Amino acid sequence: MQPAAESSRPHAAAHPAVVLAICCSSLLMVAMDTTIVNVALPAIRADLHTSVAGLQWVVDAYTLVLASFLVLGGSSADRFGRRRVFQIGLATFTAGSLLCSLAHGVGALVAARVVQALGGSMLNPVAMSIIVHTFVEPAARARAIGVWGAMSGVSMAAGPLAGGLLTQVFDWHAVFWVNVPIGIAAALLTARYVPESRAPRARRGDPAGQALFLAGLAGLTYALIESPRDPGAAALSALLAAAAVGGLLALEPRLEQPLLDLRFFRSLPFASATLIAVLMFSALGCFLFLNTLYLQEVRGLSALRAGLCTLPTALAVILVSPLSGRLVAARGARPSLLASGLMLTASALLLTRLDAHTPLPLLLSSYAAFGVGFGFVNAPVTYAAVSGMPRAQAGLASAIASTSRQVGATLGVAAAGAVASGRLGARLDWADFPAATHAVWWLLVGSGIAVSALGWLATGARGRASAERVAHLLEEPARA
Repeated sequence: MQPAAESSRPHAAAHPAVVLAICCSSLLMVAMDTTIVNVALPAIRADLHTSVAGLQWVVDAYTLVLASFLVLGGSSADRFGRRRVFQIGLATFTAGSLLCSLAHGVGALVAARVVQALGGSMLNPVAMSIIVHTFVEPAARARAIGVWGAMSGVSMAAGPLAGGLLTQVFDWHAVFWVNVPIGIAAALLTARYVPESRAPRARRGDPAGQALFLAGLAGLTYALIESPRDPGAAALSALLAAAAVGGLLALEPRLEQPLLDLRFFRSLPFASATLIAVLMFSALGCFLFLNTLYLQEVRGLSALRAGLCTLPTALAVILVSPLSGRLVAARGARPSLLASGLMLTASALLLTRLDAHTPLPLLLSSYAAFGVGFGFVNAPVTYAAVSGMPRAQAGLASAIASTSRQVGATLGVAAAGAVASGRLGARLDWADFPAATHAVWWLLVGSGIAVSALGWLATGARGRASAERVAHLLEEPARA
């Protein structure tokens, strides 16, 4: 086995295009598994006779575990070998997908989604490391990262359409079948073409911090989802979540290499980028979850037609994302963040009067506006998160920003279902569902305003000064 320092040296792979294709296929599977499953939720509800809360757990079991273990997945790959961890991730994700496709109860499906997410946490952060390690020339590396980033938009576009088609032609189990051949092919190609590499000085593990982070996020998610049905248990779960977060805040500053370096949050751009990511991905979780149920359960559309209705959102993301990247490069993060918040506000305002007979053009206009707002946000969030950070800390800062996206998606689905279910009461009447979602859309209006305000605040002179102070702090010698 090569020495650690030598194995970490970037080198050109014999087949870099194949390596890039393998990494992109892993991103496609992991990212698409949220949108593709959302379209199948009404079919899952009907087949498994589950409640709205059960559907929330089907979505959130995946994003919650993914959020909790992304940083661990990346650090494990640096320590034990990127190809090795990537292969384990592919095998785990593929096995989880197969278990999902065989599930005949909501409990089994949720458990299989956890397995999927454990695999996913070992794919996306590791795939980015493999790309950076494989493409040596700066121009080639930039092109490869651009292709990688574009796959997020492709997954958003392909997910609803593929999910709708598979659900309508076969049944909801089929939305998980699609991952199995892709995962097997990617695993075989990884063994053949992806070189092994590891970091010369990998970060130490933080098992206590990992456990506290998972407990805090899981407790808060449980409290939100179960609050309409069991307020007492939800309140206890919220208290336990608060205790876990308090323990995390007390523990992390004492460690030399913590799971979350809280000093990052003294940087106004970083803290704002993290909060913006939570707000926007929370909005995405709300948007996908509620509109899927509305289109199929209230409007009576088929899964395929419901998927087609979300196409304006996906196309807007695909078209706007590259524009946002160029705008960030030319003008900084502020214009894109302001546009993102403005379009989220406009989209949510159009939905605050949603009813069973809302004209389809108005509905599609709202969906397109949401896609524009979401398309504008990813590039500036990533830029703001790593802007001013020392190069040695940029990877961890980016990982925390990625984690915040999944935290937002988890809390968005949990909150959306809790608010809507709370207004509907014990008896689920789909005729009342549109009015029950109005409070959620007003919350998203507030989120859009907050995104614009944070974008303005973080990109001014005060934000730049705070980023410089934190960069200087992080460059100091590590604490003993």
